[in-house]
Amino acid sequence: MKLTEKNRILILLFIGVFMGSLDIGIVGPALPGIQTYFGVNSRAVSWIFTIYILFFMIGTPSMAKLSDIYGRKIVYILDVLIFAVGSIITVTSFSFDMLLLGRAVQGMGAGGLFPVANAFIGDTFPPQKRGSALGIISSVWGLSGVLGPVLGGLLLSYGWQWLFVINIPISAAIIIESLKIFPKGSKDGAISFDWHGMLVLSLFVAALAYGVNQIDTSNFTASLTSIYVWPFLLTAVVLLPVLWKVEKQTPHPVIQVNLLKKREIKLLTNISIGTGLCQAATIFIPALAVAALSFSTPQASLMVIPVVLTMAIGAPLIGKLLDKFGSRNLMFAGTAVMVMGFYIMGSNASSFYSFIVAGILIGVGMSTAIGSPPRYIMLVESPPNERATGQAFINITTSVGQLTGGALIGAIIGSQGGTLAGHESAFMAMTAVSILMLALISGLKSRRQQSETIEKQV
Repeated sequence: MKLTEKNRILILLFIGVFMGSLDIGIVGPALPGIQTYFGVNSRAVSWIFTIYILFFMIGTPSMAKLSDIYGRKIVYILDVLIFAVGSIITVTSFSFDMLLLGRAVQGMGAGGLFPVANAFIGDTFPPQKRGSALGIISSVWGLSGVLGPVLGGLLLSYGWQWLFVINIPISAAIIIESLKIFPKGSKDGAISFDWHGMLVLSLFVAALAYGVNQIDTSNFTASLTSIYVWPFLLTAVVLLPVLWKVEKQTPHPVIQVNLLKKREIKLLTNISIGTGLCQAATIFIPALAVAALSFSTPQASLMVIPVVLTMAIGAPLIGKLLDKFGSRNLMFAGTAVMVMGFYIMGSNASSFYSFIVAGILIGVGMSTAIGSPPRYIMLVESPPNERATGQAFINITTSVGQLTGGALIGAIIGSQGGTLAGHESAFMAMTAVSILMLALISGLKSRRQQSETIEKQV
């Protein structure tokens, strides 16, 4: 395959993944308008975001497994088509329930785009070029974080529906070009779809997401006893060992629990959960700016830009360095920088310049922790015919960290009355989490050991 063909494939993968990630944050500026349009309360309108993430988590493993069975091309195109259908439902919504249905369908399609794109890179690019390609794909998180609210604000002047209208022509273009450019995949008849595992996983994710979403972080302890919280969290706890047992007994599980036999994957799983916790902390940066710098809410919302802009710039650079220095070295260096960022944020947030520097340092760490290095490790450790499922595993563990992290950080802040001290305590807690991640990263394989693993797969 010519280099130009690979670049065209990478561009299509990037656009699809970027579109899916953009729709996570682009709705932020539109929430007040949507709330007024449908006449719903603030608790209900929050489900516009939550239901997208919920079905994103369900779509990730299911679409990844389907791509391992039927090939990357057909499933990637299917994911884009599902996302487009969800966008059409959302745009034409005549009720709030229909809007939520559209967002759910969108999330299902978007969830499959990420692992399938990463697996596509593993199939298409040689090992020495995968880091750069994964870095480019990983940069979408930073870019969407910067452009999402800005683009959302611009389109909002034409009506909130236009936030989703733009997805339709872009999706059509991706599908047409993918049909022409992507190499034809083949069906692997030896792999069957794990319906039982998918059902249990869906119930687990739904129970966890609903229970966590209903927690009142300002009154954390009392809300845990609410009938809208504890039964769902208890259900999630009960379903976790059930899921483990079902997946252990399935020849081709939707969640590759057998990968956890490898020490490298055990370490990576715990690191990914820590990454999700740290990601959740960035959501509270504007609130910290209000408490520490006495900023207005619009001003405070801009204080997350140093983090996401650094991620957008850093992710492709990290990808290029990955091919040269190896995943462990980059993850360790980046996470060490992130430790400093969280520490400064938690101890000296009252200084504007310290706040900016801390945001940049956190962004550097996020570029390595959520970017290409962990994706590269999973590509190395996963069997070639189950690469997408391995990528989905990272997404799920990171999402679990995000869900629990939001509630945990909110509880720390709420326990101190939402004061500056409470916000500082939350970021100091993330400093401790980052230090623990450093200890786990130090146990990962060296570049030489990774190379030996790759050679065994060839």
